[in-house]
Amino acid sequence: MENQRTTGDIDARIARAQDRTTDPTELYELASDPSARVRAAVAAHPDAPAQALRPLARDYDRDVREAVAKNPATSAGNLLRLVADPDRWVRWAVATNPACDAGVRRAMAKAHDKELRGQLAEMPELEPELAAILIDDASPEVRERLASHTYDPDVISTLLDDRTVRVRKGLAINHQTTPDQRHRLAQDPSPDVRATLVRALELAEPDLQALLNDRSAEVRRSMAASTITPQHIRQALENDNDETVAGEARRSPAPAPAPAPRTRHRRPIGNRFPGRTTR
Repeated sequence: MENQRTTGDIDARIARAQDRTTDPTELYELASDPSARVRAAVAAHPDAPAQALRPLARDYDRDVREAVAKNPATSAGNLLRLVADPDRWVRWAVATNPACDAGVRRAMAKAHDKELRGQLAEMPELEPELAAILIDDASPEVRERLASHTYDPDVISTLLDDRTVRVRKGLAINHQTTPDQRHRLAQDPSPDVRATLVRALELAEPDLQALLNDRSAEVRRSMAASTITPQHIRQALENDNDETVAGEARRSPAPAPAPAPRTRHRRPIGNRFPGRTTR
């Protein structure tokens, strides 16, 4: 019988490459198929053998390499290679792979690709030593994504002193912040940070009372429009000197959707960032 790779129908070969019962030996043969569609199907196969995925991680076709980058069966060594892939979609696919281990994440932290580092910053199980690197990332966007997603109180405390407003705005939507940290954000010199905070997070009564007299009308208007602002605070804002604030307070806000819980087990907190001071 002639070689199926060259004479068989492409759709039939794709079906064989996608079939969970296909023998690893046949998958290995299909990995060198002249059709990129067939090779991509092998690259995405959850039981593809390592000897098949290895050459596909170097395939000239971007879709094939991206399929390898997404495949949980891909080895850490191949993922490390793909972190440095010339195509951004391939690199970004590595970050979504469940097999992305600590070694791969370390390579991501050192990557030139800002988006890849940003994806790393949003990972819930980020190692403290990698968080310490990202705290000083040259990109404010990366630091902002870390600020809005981190569960680590030490990281939050350090980023409270970040000079970039957008980074502190990231903290202002992070539900893992403590009451003390929210108190600091309520006193942030940037009205953008304060306005973001009152829209996103519940605050202690003293902070709410202080924000009733905030010098920024936008902050007070954000309080009036926020679905989490207590009713007595909204009623107080109905008498605000700024009519846009007062008018917003008189309108009944739509009920806020219930937030999905972010659950995970925290690591024990220790002295994670030597030489850094926390407040």
